[in-house]
Amino acid sequence: MKNMFSRAVTYGLIVLVGLLCALPNVLPQAALDKLPSWYAKTQVTLGLDLRGGSYLLMSVDADSLLRDLNTQYLNELSERMRKAGIRTTDRDTSATTITLRPVRPEQLEQITELARTLAAERSDRGTPYAFDTTGGVLRLTVNNVYRDKVVGDATQQSLDVVRRRLDESGLVEPSISRQGNDGIEVQLPGVTEPSHIRELLGTTAKMSFHWVIRAGATYILELPGKTPGETYQLEPTVAMEGRHVSDARVGYDTNTTQPVVNFRLDGEGGRIFGDMTRLNIGRQLAIVLDDVVISAPAIRGVIGGGSGQISGGFTAREASDLAVMLRAGALPAALKVIEERTVGPSLGSDSIRMGMMTGLSGALLVLLFMTLIYGQWGFIACFALAINVGLTFGVLSLLGGTLTLPGIAGIILGLGLAVDANILINERIREETLAGKMARQALEIGFSRAMATIIDSHVTTLVAVSLLVMVGSGPVRGFATAIGIEMLISLFTSVSVTRLLMEWRVQKIGRHTIHIGGLKPLDRLAERFAPGGKVIHFMRAGAAGLVISALLSSASVVLMAHPGMRYGIDFTGGALMEVSSQVANIEDLRAALQSGGESEVAIQEFGGPHDFQLRVPLTATGEAGSAVIDTLKASLLVAVPDAEFSRVDIVGPKVSGNFADTSILAVLGAGLGMGLYLWFRFESHFALAAILTIVLDLTKTIGFFVISGVEFNLTAVAALLALIGYSVNDKVVVFDRIRENILAHPERPLEQVLDESISTTLARTILTSGSVFLSVLPMGIAGGSAVASFALPLLFGVVVGTSSSIFIASPILLRLGRRRERLGLPQVKVVSAEERAAEQARP
Repeated sequence: MKNMFSRAVTYGLIVLVGLLCALPNVLPQAALDKLPSWYAKTQVTLGLDLRGGSYLLMSVDADSLLRDLNTQYLNELSERMRKAGIRTTDRDTSATTITLRPVRPEQLEQITELARTLAAERSDRGTPYAFDTTGGVLRLTVNNVYRDKVVGDATQQSLDVVRRRLDESGLVEPSISRQGNDGIEVQLPGVTEPSHIRELLGTTAKMSFHWVIRAGATYILELPGKTPGETYQLEPTVAMEGRHVSDARVGYDTNTTQPVVNFRLDGEGGRIFGDMTRLNIGRQLAIVLDDVVISAPAIRGVIGGGSGQISGGFTAREASDLAVMLRAGALPAALKVIEERTVGPSLGSDSIRMGMMTGLSGALLVLLFMTLIYGQWGFIACFALAINVGLTFGVLSLLGGTLTLPGIAGIILGLGLAVDANILINERIREETLAGKMARQALEIGFSRAMATIIDSHVTTLVAVSLLVMVGSGPVRGFATAIGIEMLISLFTSVSVTRLLMEWRVQKIGRHTIHIGGLKPLDRLAERFAPGGKVIHFMRAGAAGLVISALLSSASVVLMAHPGMRYGIDFTGGALMEVSSQVANIEDLRAALQSGGESEVAIQEFGGPHDFQLRVPLTATGEAGSAVIDTLKASLLVAVPDAEFSRVDIVGPKVSGNFADTSILAVLGAGLGMGLYLWFRFESHFALAAILTIVLDLTKTIGFFVISGVEFNLTAVAALLALIGYSVNDKVVVFDRIRENILAHPERPLEQVLDESISTTLARTILTSGSVFLSVLPMGIAGGSAVASFALPLLFGVVVGTSSSIFIASPILLRLGRRRERLGLPQVKVVSAEERAAEQARP
């Protein structure tokens, strides 16, 4: 009780700063305009699923990049061999290897030496190749370290080019970030038709100038022109590289009034251009963009002003895009779109409304629940929970976080889990009060005994959350970030703030006892199963519980094999499109798809009578996949002019394969991480019992996915990891009490200790499960399809996880514990005499 005033001031300042950080999120724009800009911008950014927009994940075409580099290396090596009088046959190059066979086998060693020397000169990125001369053939294989370095460098260069192109295009608040070694993530708020941006970013824009060949030329580079069927024969040597273009702007030809691109060259480029045009008057100079000749004007005189003009029958948009790309620079390699997601503005506003409604409903249910079961002490917990939510938004604002619909789900779930700490504290204080302790003593001991369990339960939940942050992306990472921040803050609000408020209230009680309670039936239940009270012999039903659980899990595994789960495109790849219309029915859409030759598209009603969901199995990704969707949209708009595309998702096989791998690793990692922590905190048989129970809980939940038909996607993976965290959290509370009772009463049979421990924590188990269930229930009822894969399995998992803590985990622990007894091993870690005396001092 000491230093209450200083703690109140310290906690008050922390809460005030946190709430001030969250304040700009709720202020009207007129008020924000009057604040300093740095403070007004301290807000949580709404994700694309809440405000509408497009998401693109682009990958550097590593094979094309390496093939080009290998070709350049081979061309330079060929030139050196020509000067050395060495001829080769069977030359071949790919993204991974270069092969050469000398006409004269005795020259193989000389070729190898030339190749090694050239490779050493290009070794700024590490040793490029491994050399092999087996079978009279020189084979150069690309080194993996070199490959990763080249691709990484190209990705970083591409990131800068993409950022400049988007800045030049005038888009508002685009977000560009790097993903892994070869990925670039682009978020475009408000852009619901990303086809133009996709084309702008995917074009390499490598420009070069080549002279059209003269008669009798030996080496010829043949390239197509813009007009179909048109070809040009050019000199392979680049007359001038496009990197010398320093500026490019759209203009109009004074004679034809057609759009053109006027460009300026840097100092070096201006001198090169002047010299080459002076020496080649009358010749055609081809302007090549990405291996296509867009223009080949004849040089009429010396161009010495460092400027020029590109004309090629452009439209205004084509000329504008070309100017943007030339100003921003060329990409070092092509970018392929491997994932694309679009959310329309109407769906975004609906998501905000739904998220607010379900979030407030869940929070109100939890607050009402706490007040009913704990009365005035529950109201104190509710006040601390409200501060928790405010500080969560404050931290998200301070970090510049993004709030997504799964993020709202994470905050709601975190609120339910944060209640657990308050329930643990109140139940511990109630136990001490029933044991005859006065108010202050009950408060001190109750908080002291609850702390270890609170820390254990928070750590196990944070293990699952941290894995989601590491392996997840987009909305899933938003979910994990939100719940992780809230769980960390709850250690402050549920322990420090709640304790301060309870101490303030206890001062008025003095030496009297505390009454922790609300509803009389719940009070009587808690008193009945308090330590020293009634004991339910749960272990007598342990064998039956294990058999039933094993049968249900086995049935779930069979159902997973056949008929199997309904996987989302996150795992299968393909495209999903949500279409709405005022008048069209499903037959109108089917007819439009058949007339467009889209026979593989699956269509079903979704939501209202004029809302439809289309699934497209794509065999190609990136540009090809996006082109399929663009064609599909065009076909539908012809037949249904008022069609609105509220959501479009495209996932290529590379991304879906990564999602599957990372999801499996996340689930396995969560189980392993929690098992290791439980082993550290308890003993190996506690950890094994928890892991085996988690496996049974997860298999039953997978069976629920099959039976209910709920789509299994990345949001479902988040639900599974949240379920793992909750399930272990629930078991940690029981295990902590088991360990406590073993230390306090080592002479008692293990079965009796387990029954007593489960009985004394029964109220907490039921109340915590009820609070989590109530927090998620509104999402399950009114959350819609966006969170159905999260809310419904989690509601099922809460019921399964609660029952397994009683009827599965403890019976497994009993059998493992008896085996340890036969081996002469202790049930819990050996503690000091002082710690044992403290435990035995309990009634």
